[in-house]
Amino acid sequence: MRTSVTVAHTRRVLCVFPAYAPSFGTFSHAYKLMPGVRAFMPPQGLLLIAAYMPAQWPVRVIDENIQPASAADLAWADVVLVSGMHIQAPQIRDIARRAHAAGKVVALGGPSVSASPEMYPEIDYLHIGELGDATDALIVRFDESVAPPAAQMRFETAERLALTDFPIPAYDLVPLRRYLMLTLQFSSGCPYRCEFCDIPGLYGRQPRLKTPQQIVAELDAMRAQRHPPAVYFVDDNFIGNRKATREMLPHLVAWQKQHGYPLQFSCEATLNIAKQTEILALMREASFKGIFVGIETPEADALKAMRKEHNVALPMMQAIETLNRYGLEVTAGIILGLDTDSPETEARLADFIDVSCIPILTINLLQALPKTPLWERLARADRITDDPSLESNVRFLRPYDEVIGLWRRAIARAYDPERLFARFIDQVEMTYVNRITTPARGRLTWSNVKFGAIFAFRILYYIGIKSNYRRPFWRAARHALARGQVDMAFAMAFVGHHLIEFTREALRGEQNASFYSARQQQSVPALEAPLRKSA
Repeated sequence: MRTSVTVAHTRRVLCVFPAYAPSFGTFSHAYKLMPGVRAFMPPQGLLLIAAYMPAQWPVRVIDENIQPASAADLAWADVVLVSGMHIQAPQIRDIARRAHAAGKVVALGGPSVSASPEMYPEIDYLHIGELGDATDALIVRFDESVAPPAAQMRFETAERLALTDFPIPAYDLVPLRRYLMLTLQFSSGCPYRCEFCDIPGLYGRQPRLKTPQQIVAELDAMRAQRHPPAVYFVDDNFIGNRKATREMLPHLVAWQKQHGYPLQFSCEATLNIAKQTEILALMREASFKGIFVGIETPEADALKAMRKEHNVALPMMQAIETLNRYGLEVTAGIILGLDTDSPETEARLADFIDVSCIPILTINLLQALPKTPLWERLARADRITDDPSLESNVRFLRPYDEVIGLWRRAIARAYDPERLFARFIDQVEMTYVNRITTPARGRLTWSNVKFGAIFAFRILYYIGIKSNYRRPFWRAARHALARGQVDMAFAMAFVGHHLIEFTREALRGEQNASFYSARQQQSVPALEAPLRKSA
C-alpha cells in the first residue's frame, strides 16, 4: 500500500543511493565478466520508499553504484531522499553537498542515521527508524514546503508500518539487468543478541513478516523486466521465525514449478538452521543454492563470549555438512581481532577453512557499530577509536600490528588460487551434486542465451587464457564440467576471479580489512607474493 496521506501539491522526489566501497562480498571484480552488470544488489529500502510515496508524486531512483546523479537529475527534483549504512557515510555527505549546491532539500533515512543521527548535522531532515508514522509526517512536511528548514528536523518512527502492508518495491524504477542479483525481504528482525550486531537494536528481536502472497507478487514484479536469475533474501535471519519460513516455502516451490524455475535463491541464516531439516528440504526443492552464515570464529569459547552460542547447537562441521547435503553452498563470515583471539587462532582458522572446504569467506576485522552491546562495552573501557589511519575503530587486546598481520596472512592463505579452486573442486562432490535438476525452459530466453555466450567468452579470455591462476581454474572447471555442473564452472570462475583480485589489492594496501573500515588507504606491498605463485 501507498501512504494514506492526502497531499495538495505535486513534489518531484529523487531517491539517491550512495556507492559502496569495494569489499570481499560485493564481487565488483566480477562485473567485467558479466555483460551489462554494474552493481551488486538493488537498493531495496529506497525502492520501498519510492513505492510508498503519494501516487501523484513523480519519483526517480538513482543508484550511484551504476551511475551518479547528474546535474539534470538534481535540477528535476524538488526533494532528494538518501539512505545508506555507516560505511557509506562519506558518499551520503557528498550526495547531500551536491543536492544543496543545486538548491535542493535533503532527507536521510536508513540504518546509519537511525543508529547514529548525530553523524549527520548537515542534513535537512532525518528519518529515524523504519517505514511508518515518521514517513507520513515527512511526506506532510514536503507537501507543505520544499524550502530548507531553519534548523535540522528529525522524524522518528513510533508506529512502524506492518510488513503485511508494505508496497511492492518499485523495481520498475531501476534497471534490474544491471545487477548481479536481486533482493527480496520476507522478514525483519532477529531473536538473537550477538554482541557485535546492530540488527536487534534497529529492527527488533521479534521477527515481523510478509505474507507468502506478497513474496509471490514481488517475484512477479521482478519478472516484468529483464533481470538476473539470482535472488537474495535480505532477511536478517531467514529462520528468525521458523514456523513462518516453513509455511512460506511451499508457496515459493509452487511458484518455481509454475514458471519453470526461472530463479535461484540464496539467503542468510544462523548455523542452527542445520537442525531444521524440513526447512532445508523445502529450500532445496525451491532451488536455494547458497546461504551466508555468520560463523565468526571456529573457537567455541569465543562464540560464547560474543553471545553466539547457537553456532555450537550442533558440532560446526556436522552442521556445515548437513547444509551441503541439501545443496547449499555456505559462505562464511569470519571476524578477526576478537578479545578471545590467541596465538592459536590463526592455525585454528586455517584448519577450519581446510576441513570445511568453504570456498567463500568474508574475513573482516572486528568493528564496533554504534548502539550495539559491543560498542557499549568497549566505550566503557575506552577502547573505541576514530583514528582514520587504523583499519578498525576497536583497540584490540592484542597488538594492532599482530592483528593486521594475522588478517593479511589469513586472506593470503584462504585465497591462494591453488587452495581456493581446490575447495571449489570439493564443493562439486559435497554440495553441487546434491541440488535438484531444474527444467531449462524457465531460463531459456534469447537474452539469457546471449548473456551466457558473452559471459562464457569473457571467462575463457580473462581467466582461462590471460590469468596467472588459469591452471587451478581449469582443474576445477574440468571437474565440474565432467559432472554436468556447467553453471557452477562459470560461477567458480567469476567468484574466484573477484576473491583473488580483491585479495591482491588488499595485500597491496589498496583495500581495507573490513567492510566497515574507514581507513585511508596506503600502499603496503609486502604480502602480495603468496597469491602470485600459481600460473
